Amino acid sequence: MNNLWAPWRMTYLQSNRETAATGPEACIFCDKPRADDDEANLIVHRGTTCFVILNLYPYNNGHLMVVPYAHVSTLEDLPAEAAAEMMTLAQTAVRVLRGMYQPQGFNLGINLGASAGAGIAAHVHQHVVPRWSGDTNFMTVTGETRVIPEDLRITWARMRAAWPNA
Repeated sequence: MNNLWAPWRMTYLQSNRETAATGPEACIFCDKPRADDDEANLIVHRGTTCFVILNLYPYNNGHLMVVPYAHVSTLEDLPAEAAAEMMTLAQTAVRVLRGMYQPQGFNLGINLGASAGAGIAAHVHQHVVPRWSGDTNFMTVTGETRVIPEDLRITWARMRAAWPNA
């Protein structure tokens, strides 16, 4: 068996432990918008009830999340205004990502609860992931590692410039 050295994964694994606590006092989705440094926190857009942020550990270039400001863990607890804005921002994200990367498809999803795959189960959020035929290649399948060719800071700058009314 070959080993693939991926030290960046340790940051991800440790951050999962650090954000396992519940409550807004321990939530990155509450902390990042409060920090008021959109570039450092990869926040692409701030809406009225939700914001758009790049995923720090993306599946593909352009992988982003639409996150409500309200700290709720379930979809049914999400205020209707935030739920509506979440979908509107997801639509805008798809338009922006189509223009930036010309993907062949998208995955949009909300993982409710840790057993459903939510990495941050205490704060509901929606993923928007651009997809291309063959983007799940041998690196992902055998090495459990994704190859992301564009630096996140470049992605952020490009997406911020492409976002309407940015």
